[in-house]
Amino acid sequence: TKEKKRHMGDTKHFCPVSLKENFVLHPGLNEHAAKYQEKIYYFSTSEYKDKFLMNPEEYVSHNEPIQAPPLRVCLLGTHGAGKTTCARQIADKLGIFHIQFEEYLQELILPKTKEKIGPDYDEEPEEDYSKMPILSQALDDFSQTMTNTQTEKSKQEVELTDEEEAIKANLMDNEALPPEVLDNIVLDWWRKEPFRSTGFILDGFPRSLHEAQYLSERGLCPDVAVYIQVEEGDILDRLFLPRLKKWKERQYKRTEKKKKLKDLKAKIRV
Repeated sequence: TKEKKRHMGDTKHFCPVSLKENFVLHPGLNEHAAKYQEKIYYFSTSEYKDKFLMNPEEYVSHNEPIQAPPLRVCLLGTHGAGKTTCARQIADKLGIFHIQFEEYLQELILPKTKEKIGPDYDEEPEEDYSKMPILSQALDDFSQTMTNTQTEKSKQEVELTDEEEAIKANLMDNEALPPEVLDNIVLDWWRKEPFRSTGFILDGFPRSLHEAQYLSERGLCPDVAVYIQVEEGDILDRLFLPRLKKWKERQYKRTEKKKKLKDLKAKIRV
């Protein structure tokens, strides 16, 4: 005997309330199903089911089919896998936004930090010249004046808010971003224009189980998540030369600073 075909609602197995209110295709669950006008609707939560049953006409199609949201993609992969290169090409081809998550975090605090921060941008520690023999009191006074000026300037520039401190800790030490900070960043991409009606490819997010759980708890469902898997040797080949170049540049800067200090000492002796 053939099983009787089920007639699903306008949004098929997706929750019509999530689609209407959040413009998100959130899969419905069998335990949260309801029948209306001989069609079966599935809901993501029991609350949304109750909301639908109180006023079903608000969530069903009338003269025109219900509009589906634009494409939302999460592109994942280890550092150096080529996510950003692929994301730019996909975004350009599909006409959607490209959002590089860690770059976006950098831009949020860049006006105060004045430079990008994190393991990829850290300079090597400066040599502590204060431990070297001081040849003249004039050099000591000069160095102290410069240090005080720089310290005062640094304090004025880097007074971060709690949210900015959380972002800095994430970039520097990979500490998890609190949900309230993620709310101020991530929700807009799903719920506000121009992202809401255009769609996007989110490059490098979620990066952890904590962030994936955050998306699930907020009902922010990507249409597809793509993981780029690359051999470790290929990543080393890709990243080694650029990092070697940065190391050489830092070594050159250190050499130049030592030379300037040596010249300054020579002038003081005279």
